[in-house]
Amino acid sequence: MAGEGSNPTPDRPDGPPPELSREVSQWRVAERKRLIDQRLAMSADERTARTRTIAEGLDRLIGAPQGRIVSLYWPFRGEPDLRQWSEKVIAAGGRIALPVVIAKAQPLEFRLWAPGEPLERGVWNILVPSGGRVVEPDIVVSPVVGFDSANYRLGYGGGFYDRTLAAMRKRPLKLGVGYAGARLATIHPHSLDIPMDAIVTDE
Repeated sequence: MAGEGSNPTPDRPDGPPPELSREVSQWRVAERKRLIDQRLAMSADERTARTRTIAEGLDRLIGAPQGRIVSLYWPFRGEPDLRQWSEKVIAAGGRIALPVVIAKAQPLEFRLWAPGEPLERGVWNILVPSGGRVVEPDIVVSPVVGFDSANYRLGYGGGFYDRTLAAMRKRPLKLGVGYAGARLATIHPHSLDIPMDAIVTDE
């Protein structure tokens, strides 16, 4: 889910892993700010065009979504807005779920949702389904602040996606999405980071 904390670069709720050094923690904070500022500086038209290319990449990777549950996210702070693509998934026989923060240091909950169904403000003011059956998605599409060539994602620092993926009973297809300019040489991953199966960008 976009917005994994009460500010753009929150500390991990249960504290950073012991092997994450102070230098790396500070570097991550600085990179998050730089990359978020970078995408917010894009015009709305540029973000729309880049998001369209990302959606085409998702289509190629996922193929026919019929009968599958795809977890998306509510866009936040200039992230690719895939809400229009979600309508295409539903039209092709797939279903959409949105992540919901239940509590600090706990896995996310995925709730089925379709455009037009009621939403409410959740933790940190992010829109989440008011109802919707709780499910485990077949495909998890998660936004990245940054990413590296090993498919590790730099998120907002809350650790929610990593914690959730580690707790899921079935192994979903894990796809990160972001703009190509968010590529880093490395995010300096630690033991709790879980790599994506692929990162889809506008390139």
